[in-house]
Amino acid sequence: MSTYRQPGLVLTDHRFTVPLDHARPDGETIEVYGREVVASEKAAHRTGLPWLLYLEGGPGFGARRFIGPQAWLGRAVREFRVLLLDQRGTGRSTPANRQTLPLRGTPRQQADHLAHFRADSIVKDCELIRRELTGGAPWTVLGQSFGGFCATNYLSTAPEGLAAVLVTGGLPSLDASADDVYRAAYPRVLRKNTAHYARYPDDVERVRRIAAHLHEHEVTLPGGARLTPEAFQSLGILLGGGSGTHQLHLLLEDAFVPTPAGPALSDAFLEGVRAELSYAGHPLYAVLHEAIYAQGATRGHGATDWAAERVRAEFPAFDAARALDGDGPVLFTGESVHPWHFTTDPALRPLRETAEHLAARTDWTPLYDPARLAANEVPVAAAVYHDDMYVDTAHSLRTARAIRGLRTWVTDEFEHDGVRAGGPRVLDRLLALVRDEV
Repeated sequence: MSTYRQPGLVLTDHRFTVPLDHARPDGETIEVYGREVVASEKAAHRTGLPWLLYLEGGPGFGARRFIGPQAWLGRAVREFRVLLLDQRGTGRSTPANRQTLPLRGTPRQQADHLAHFRADSIVKDCELIRRELTGGAPWTVLGQSFGGFCATNYLSTAPEGLAAVLVTGGLPSLDASADDVYRAAYPRVLRKNTAHYARYPDDVERVRRIAAHLHEHEVTLPGGARLTPEAFQSLGILLGGGSGTHQLHLLLEDAFVPTPAGPALSDAFLEGVRAELSYAGHPLYAVLHEAIYAQGATRGHGATDWAAERVRAEFPAFDAARALDGDGPVLFTGESVHPWHFTTDPALRPLRETAEHLAARTDWTPLYDPARLAANEVPVAAAVYHDDMYVDTAHSLRTARAIRGLRTWVTDEFEHDGVRAGGPRVLDRLLALVRDEV
């Protein structure tokens, strides 16, 4: 365990050994990493501080790497000892990616392994870690996006470990299937496209020109990924962030350069696209993305079966070829994973069969207990963004009503990344709600 300093903070590395399968506590183990953060002026007395556990969005992302007391962290360390957890398979925890998963055996065996990397297993890790760190005292959990999904599972399965729960942009539906999730998502993404093109009308023709070029030419990104029209459309994932529409516009501004063979997509543009679209740093986001919604036959769910791809066919406006045949805008897609991701992205190609097995799986366990949530006694507050592109607002509000005592802050001041953009103010508001100060 090493301790080091950043401006205003003292950080300590923690490594925890947990069962791969919590149903077999004496079986194989993996390692989970957490970074403890305390304010410099409180470090000498940190054992007296209450703990706050931060669960990152995703799935598949390690906890954000802060440098100093940035964003909400500066507010949190005023009264908490913070643990930034790299959920299993991410960050500095035992990795799960194209390089390591072949050690598990066949694609089916790899899929069986990854079935232990959902919210239910993450929460069981948290409970083992809590008992080791706090001596049994409950802690406060801050869950961003998928971290909020994990926090909702926590309330369903181990509320005794929780002093309070704070959720930002991450109240999941308790019963929606993956199909339901995407059927609600595409209209939201359409609204984000409409708003983007209203703000930047010149982007309509820019995007049509890029899409037409990709339709006629085979283009490879730095690193070897193929940039197909569908892959280009997936840049719409940016539209769910507070500055995303501006980032997208700036990326599109100077896409082409003149060459001896005619106009071509510039190296700078292709490198910018690669940085946004590559899954090399977070492959579990793609591999497990639809699995986070699966709850098996007991919830009336079948296999996820590439829900985003199937449901997209119900929304023909997102068909790039059809748009190019007419004179309307080519629409960007949002937060969705498709089979073609596993043929275009080198980080995902070796996991294609593994992903197919996960998409076909039906024996998922339920993630949420509506009866237990209806009897909840843990103070809970949730920031719900009124037109969140990533998590359906109607689904979130229905869940908020189903969790006893949950207090919501519904706002259009922020997009999905409000806890980052709003930082201390968002955390202040949620803490005030769970403490009945507002």
